[in-house]
Amino acid sequence: MNSSLTAPGIVEARNTRLVGYHDLDGRPAFKLGMHVAGGRRYVYAGSMFHPGWSVIDVTDPEEPKLANFIPGPPNTWTIQMQVAESRMVVGLEHPAKGWTDLVGDAEPRAGVMIWDLSADPVSPKLLSEYPMPGTGTHRNFYAGGDIVALAAALEGYQHRIAVFLDISDPSHPREVSRWWWPGQHLAGGETPEHQVYMHGPAYIHGNRAYLSYGRVGMVVLDISDIAHPQLVSRLSFGDLGSSRPGCHSVVPIPGKQLLVVNSEAHQDEPGEVDPLNYTFVVQENGDDYKVISAFPMPRPANGLPYKNYYEKGERFGPHNQHHHQGQPWLAPNDDLVYMTYFNAGLRIFSIEDPFMPEEVGHFVPEDPKIRRGPVPAKLVTQFEDVLVDDRGYVYCSDKQHGLFVLRYEPDGSDEHG
Repeated sequence: MNSSLTAPGIVEARNTRLVGYHDLDGRPAFKLGMHVAGGRRYVYAGSMFHPGWSVIDVTDPEEPKLANFIPGPPNTWTIQMQVAESRMVVGLEHPAKGWTDLVGDAEPRAGVMIWDLSADPVSPKLLSEYPMPGTGTHRNFYAGGDIVALAAALEGYQHRIAVFLDISDPSHPREVSRWWWPGQHLAGGETPEHQVYMHGPAYIHGNRAYLSYGRVGMVVLDISDIAHPQLVSRLSFGDLGSSRPGCHSVVPIPGKQLLVVNSEAHQDEPGEVDPLNYTFVVQENGDDYKVISAFPMPRPANGLPYKNYYEKGERFGPHNQHHHQGQPWLAPNDDLVYMTYFNAGLRIFSIEDPFMPEEVGHFVPEDPKIRRGPVPAKLVTQFEDVLVDDRGYVYCSDKQHGLFVLRYEPDGSDEHG
């Protein structure tokens, strides 16, 4: 591992080895994407506190190298991106209240940018910016081809809705359809049931789009006619999960008629905890969906100064899963589920028996020593996103640390520091 960029110490590790680390010149990573070209591998990372995107050469995972930082629009969140077929589609959204002092005082932008990686993956070419009225797009979906699925907060709607863009001409994207849950269209006279709706992405698999729709739950659309999406099914999780975000991710497991669905831990006020967050295995049978099991609650190792992760402080619970999205250089979504759990780091679960999910590995680094941004209030590790490549290397981001490169090695090892 690169000794010139000292990695944080390890607090807990089971069946998971720290391979490499990069501090990204003090711009911590958030959302991650990957591109392979010319025999080299690149991870693209948006930062929560610095508008723009880091490009990290991970061809040698033990020696990740920061190849470039591409500045983004000032006073704009550029934390979300999707990379496929030599294109990078990035979301533009207004930053959270109180964070603007870190990124400038310009008017924030909303919509998406489309970049071309084919000529130079280290210094991509901007093909277009597609502005949208509202506060921007969040967790979007692009797996190649002509269609981008956006989770867009548009004027006239309560929270986010699904918008489908055609980028067959990437210099001139055009909206082909939009879909929302009844009650969201405020400008149309509808009355919302909830404050928070679609988180996204609309994960497209075949002719179906699986939407993580906040307090509504999981929504399944038939998009065989992309211009006219049709509701297939909705699976409600009631009042389970975080009182604000609700359903955060829906990831189909190809060939198994299964989906892994999770909420998002949200509470970060001192002394407060979320309602019970969830990660469920959902069985798909035609148009019928049902929860068949729940993931176990991660537990800290014995001997630590907290008996559960709630006591550790700040957010604890599920956040992002690894998304394959049909990319040949990423690991498939199969019996292993890689998921970030904020202050509990990375957790790895086996769903080989989908009725009895089992935690088989984890990695938790020491807490950050340098503050890069205003959150979390208590400086503890907060793992955000995870990406796994086809070589088995696991990339994890932390909003105060840099980029971790890990590897799951099921040899029964445990390390506590």
